[in-house]
Amino acid sequence: MQKYSYTKFKTVLKKTNNIIITTHWSPDGDAMGSSLALYNYLIKLGKNVKVVVPNAYPEFLDWLPGNKQVIIHQKNETKVEKLVKAADLIFTLDFNSFKRIEKLGELIEKANKPIVMVDHHQMPDDYASYYFHDVKACSTCELIFDLIVGLGGKKLIDKKIAACLYTGIMTDTGSFRYPSVTAKTHLVISELLKTGMIPADIHSAIYDTYSFERIKLLGYLLSEKMALVDDLPVAYFGITEAELKKFNYQKGDTEGIVNYPFSIKGIKVCALFMESEGYIKISFRSKGKIDVNKFAREHFNGGGHINAAGGKSDLSLDATVNKFITLAKTLF
Repeated sequence: MQKYSYTKFKTVLKKTNNIIITTHWSPDGDAMGSSLALYNYLIKLGKNVKVVVPNAYPEFLDWLPGNKQVIIHQKNETKVEKLVKAADLIFTLDFNSFKRIEKLGELIEKANKPIVMVDHHQMPDDYASYYFHDVKACSTCELIFDLIVGLGGKKLIDKKIAACLYTGIMTDTGSFRYPSVTAKTHLVISELLKTGMIPADIHSAIYDTYSFERIKLLGYLLSEKMALVDDLPVAYFGITEAELKKFNYQKGDTEGIVNYPFSIKGIKVCALFMESEGYIKISFRSKGKIDVNKFAREHFNGGGHINAAGGKSDLSLDATVNKFITLAKTLF
């Protein structure tokens, strides 16, 4: 855990006006929830705030308060470059290495601006001026809640901010079933509920908006693409870009699918290999003390948490899957 003084940071924030908030490539619920919760809070403080993301995120997050103000770097590079140059302070949320934001990372690194890291992933790079980092936090949204409260802004948490925070906590904990959930997690949720935020509405907005094609894709993956590694409690999926196109794939359609094999008795590690945008995108999940973060860092140019990590490969899909199968025994 590494946390800068809330009191000292409050002084820094008072002197700051132009702020950029950014998060990782292919933003998920925690990434967008934390970014827009912080955005809505800082707007209340009278700050000039811009949320910049590296690339597009799933449609099922479009309802988040502040979503219409989000700028996608991949589509607005010149605009983002001007914003970064004009920034007094840059928040990097839910990631801890510039490689997680691709070209946007190079831009921010060259700008040499004061940076605030708010993150819960392991092994952070040393690039920030201020750190609010805790691997024991269930989500970055939990850390944003702590930050707002630490800055004396608890009374400013309204239904909009609470909805954003709840989204990130709910999605990053698998609807509160992962080991990262603690008594504190539920105490934070109890505070969010006091705003009048309705959890059922948020759950429905995230999980009850699937397209017909997405459900068919899920069925196809489970029936045709799920496989087991011989003599190991490991299951995996491998899917090509052509197969995704058959199901009219949209960003976010494979969200959560990597976890399905855990329903099989005895499975301790799951992986998803997906051909996309010229490389193989990888998701790893594990149970107990099996460290997929270390595995992803060492072999697949990735990282994350002990039980949930991501990576990428420039090999073909078949070559990447074969590499995984060969290395899988090292997880045990």
